[in-house]
Amino acid sequence: MSDIDWNDRYSDDQFIYGTQPNAFLVEHSSMLVGPVLSLAEGEGRNAVFLASLGLQIHGVDGSSVGLTKARTLAKSHGVEIQTEVADLATYQPATNCFGAVVSISAHLPSKIRNRLYPLVERCLRPDGLLLLEAYSENQLRRITGGPKDADMLMTVAKIEREFPGLVPIILHEIEREVYEGTHHTGLASVVQFIGRKPS
Repeated sequence: MSDIDWNDRYSDDQFIYGTQPNAFLVEHSSMLVGPVLSLAEGEGRNAVFLASLGLQIHGVDGSSVGLTKARTLAKSHGVEIQTEVADLATYQPATNCFGAVVSISAHLPSKIRNRLYPLVERCLRPDGLLLLEAYSENQLRRITGGPKDADMLMTVAKIEREFPGLVPIILHEIEREVYEGTHHTGLASVVQFIGRKPS
């Protein structure tokens, strides 16, 4: 997905993005129904939070090390999550299977998004939701996290173009304080999107 070796990055004993869930996800979690597909789940903070709400979670990530930490985190919280090691460049989610898809900081090159995002739309059940937060292109001027490649960062226009089959409930770019471990810290420019698949 990028030049980062995620197994190496996640090999740290600490949870590099922390163990607390993403704030945008927490704010709108009551809208989600399971089963939930979580893309680029990493060390499990968001999957564990959703599982604690009683939702069935399937967390996908390219890093086996990250997902091992995710399962450990789940066990420490007394919840269960399903995990799958998969490269999002080739991942094929099951069609019409998920009540929601969560994409938090899953920064992908456009070549991968153009293949994956139509599959994300298809994997949602009717009335299913996609909840996405990603750094925006305006994050390039900041040092508070995110890739330094505009192609991997989002804009409202990219969302509108790349998820044409979803009806926006929330779609905006904002600045907000992000405190997620050591790698996402400080004032950030993010795009937030919740889109519904028509019934």
